[in-house]
Amino acid sequence: MSQKSREIDALVAPAVAALGLELLGSEWVPGPSRSLLRLYIDAPGRMVTLDDCEAASREVEALLDVHDPIQGQYTLEVSSPGLDRPLFSVGQVARHVGEQARVLLKLPMDGRRRLQGRILRVDGEDIAIEVDGRELVLPFDAVEKARIVPDLEALGLAPKQSRGPRRKPS
Repeated sequence: MSQKSREIDALVAPAVAALGLELLGSEWVPGPSRSLLRLYIDAPGRMVTLDDCEAASREVEALLDVHDPIQGQYTLEVSSPGLDRPLFSVGQVARHVGEQARVLLKLPMDGRRRLQGRILRVDGEDIAIEVDGRELVLPFDAVEKARIVPDLEALGLAPKQSRGPRRKPS
């Protein structure tokens, strides 16, 4: 997470919480003429609605206008985390122990920056992930990005497997 994202999160999280929502984190994507600020919100115990995103967007936009932490033009997006939710903190990783995650490391570990595996546990600031049958323990601050890999089959969203060749009707 960039320093700009941390600064913005600290500024807007209380306003998002006042709406009964949780700010999971943000992504700051600087651009040559227009940058992008994407906020991910969650609604504890229920699904995030379009109304939630709109309310959070209005509150955050007002805060950003007053405090003006961003130079230049930018687009604000407020989004639900989706099925492949991003993980911005160790606490969020701990909520998903046992699930599959994709992890992009800041620097290579064992010659790899991209990992995918099952989250085994969280110990303090370290996360243990089973990758290719072996356990890797890495400090969370070594992680550039992490996302859950949704189990589409368990969610009933996977395409049905064919049961063999189809026969043409006679």
